[in-house]
Amino acid sequence: MLFRSPKPLAWAYLGILIFMMGDGIEQGWLSPYLIGRGLSLEQSAGLFTMYGVTIAISAWFSGVLAEAYGVKRTMFAGLVLYLLGTCGFVGLSLPGLHYPLMLATYALRGFGYPLFAYSFLVWIAYAAPKNGLGKAVGWFWFVFTGGLNVLGAYYSSWAIERIGNINTLWTSVFWALLGAFFALVMNKSQKRLAVAGGTREKMRELLKGITIMKQEPKVLLGGIVRVINTTAQFAFPVFLPMYMADYGFTTTEWLRIWGTIFTANIVFNLIFGFVGDKVGWRNTIIWFGGVGCGLYGMLAFAILAVFIAGLMVGRTPEFLGKKIEPYEMKWSVLVCLATPIAILVGSGLAAVVPSVMDSLHNGGAHGFSEMLYAYSSCGGNNGSAFAGFNANTVFLNVSLGLMMLFARFLPIIGTLAIAGSLAGKKKIATTAGTLSTTNGMFVFLLIVVVLLIGALSFFPALALGPLAEFFGSIA
Repeated sequence: MLFRSPKPLAWAYLGILIFMMGDGIEQGWLSPYLIGRGLSLEQSAGLFTMYGVTIAISAWFSGVLAEAYGVKRTMFAGLVLYLLGTCGFVGLSLPGLHYPLMLATYALRGFGYPLFAYSFLVWIAYAAPKNGLGKAVGWFWFVFTGGLNVLGAYYSSWAIERIGNINTLWTSVFWALLGAFFALVMNKSQKRLAVAGGTREKMRELLKGITIMKQEPKVLLGGIVRVINTTAQFAFPVFLPMYMADYGFTTTEWLRIWGTIFTANIVFNLIFGFVGDKVGWRNTIIWFGGVGCGLYGMLAFAILAVFIAGLMVGRTPEFLGKKIEPYEMKWSVLVCLATPIAILVGSGLAAVVPSVMDSLHNGGAHGFSEMLYAYSSCGGNNGSAFAGFNANTVFLNVSLGLMMLFARFLPIIGTLAIAGSLAGKKKIATTAGTLSTTNGMFVFLLIVVVLLIGALSFFPALALGPLAEFFGSIA
């Protein structure tokens, strides 16, 4: 079961999924389409910026209005604004590329959809039991992202080739109406969700929503964090389709890539909703989103530091009350060396492949630095390269991709193996000879180990490339 009570919200979830699919139809391809019609990149970026600003404002208003006037009324108002904005944008401003009107109508469209979608979160907060709220919210983000970024992308990749760009945009009206039918008509929840009282009480509720950022600064801080986390995501559709087109990817192929990216995202939206109910939302964010992401990469270095300290005093190394034995040491070494192996082996192979020389923009030490940087970036799971370095060859695409996979998944597998091994061991008692891992001495030792491994791993390659280039320039 999604949650114990009330059951009818399942129809609303389906409605949100369909509505957001309609809203996400143009996200991955509208920018290159408009630029191809005559808009500049700056104008396209300005259009999406205006759209994003109105979404942000509307997203905040959605909760306040839902509390004051009721969820269904707010969702219906959002639907009306969305339809008016869509019809104005597609039917009036887009044919003649009337830019001021495009800004106004697309902004109206952007103001509409959060009122419809995010107001439903208020509905969930009232309807779901406290111990099932995480699951309920997880399902919301599952259908929200699944519609916006997954189904919207896959559907448009199919529709554009068959009915054209403009007609594809018009179909968003149908999907929005169909989603609203399921969410507002088929959903039979009768729970009153609006503030009781007259106009004065409702205005007081609206004012409370405005002043909450002053009363609760953490709300403002959370909003800032959310903006930072999503800026890059929504910036990608503005320029990335055109960048991909330069390398031979069609709009359809790009949309399928975009949809596939978020397929994994929606799964974990759902999973962490369940996790949040078990361990708490705050703990989920702190330990999984913050500490966990940093800790898993540092764990292997911490075990190495403990091992080295144990050798110094002639004592079996211990970490978190568990003995560190050969199995953990082997995996720790592999985790620590995964990135250097990916970078150095990849760069070494590239250096002996004759065809790679044609990809270099410069020769000598700088040319080696171009290769080294490309593999260093992939080893760090970024995937960028020096300007002028042509990485678009079969060998470089395959080798760089393999090194990225190797450097990403080997540490994950190794960390899980270490964690599983330690979890199965009995905890031993702390004695006077136990190395403390919570004091300044251990922190210093850990830093030394990290720097030592980094220096021993990378100095030879750095001496061949960046350092040789630097000293050559000042000689």
